[in-house]
Amino acid sequence: MKSYKIIGGDGVELNVVETGNLVGQPIVFIHGFTQSLHAWSKQLNSDLADDFRLVAFDIRGHGESGKPAEMESYLDSKLWGDDVNAVIEGLGLERPILVGWSYAPLIILDYVRHYGESNIGGMHFVGGITKLGTEEATGYLTPDILRLVPGFFSSDETESTASLRSLIDLFFVNEPTSEDVSFMLDYERAVPSFVRQALFSRTLDNDDLLSTSTVPLLITHGVGDRIVFQAAAEQIASVAPNSELHRPENVGHAAFWEDAEVFNRRLREFAERIAGSGVAVASNTAP
Repeated sequence: MKSYKIIGGDGVELNVVETGNLVGQPIVFIHGFTQSLHAWSKQLNSDLADDFRLVAFDIRGHGESGKPAEMESYLDSKLWGDDVNAVIEGLGLERPILVGWSYAPLIILDYVRHYGESNIGGMHFVGGITKLGTEEATGYLTPDILRLVPGFFSSDETESTASLRSLIDLFFVNEPTSEDVSFMLDYERAVPSFVRQALFSRTLDNDDLLSTSTVPLLITHGVGDRIVFQAAAEQIASVAPNSELHRPENVGHAAFWEDAEVFNRRLREFAERIAGSGVAVASNTAP
């Protein structure tokens, strides 16, 4: 596993890791709200690394990436797009697949809005949302997650920790292990409350981009998702002409963690199709 510091939009330093096959199809993993690149541990440390070039990074305000204090640093769509572009260009990634969990499809579409699709091979939204800040957008979120939002914004550590702990429970259909809870709670608490609030202060609707998208889009939405209603995935699929919707059973919002084997197999199939359309995958080649 290699680590890098790459300068993103407005000079924010991004913490980036890379592993896998350097000549394989690149896949960039982008985590969600209050999370970190470690959310993708079961992909980065899987057999996907035998064939694909795997990259993940902490988004601004999260993990070991920079945490600017200015609200505008989180409200400006161009800056989010700049971050993704900096990772693609900084590592010289050729037509990467952008995989985004939960909040991250918004970031992927920030990139598409400002840089287009010509330099990416495909997109994979996992339990994702593509709208924010409107009545329609809020309607795609469950009452369980909406009840926790005030606690996310609280500067009181006890209150915010309680909300973040409850958020972890909502990720899963099956009860997480105590080790998983401790692991996730540590990096959730590292995100300042003002960053959490800033991320929910945006107003976005990306139907215009999705309706004209020309790259393949895989939508994965766990049947047991307790954070984002199934209707969100259905709406995205209805708008995006090159999309396919996969609904894995017995998993919730974090399908890639709760059943990594099934998730990784589906991602592999998707990546191989994209690689076969223009970028070769070199199997079982050492990094």
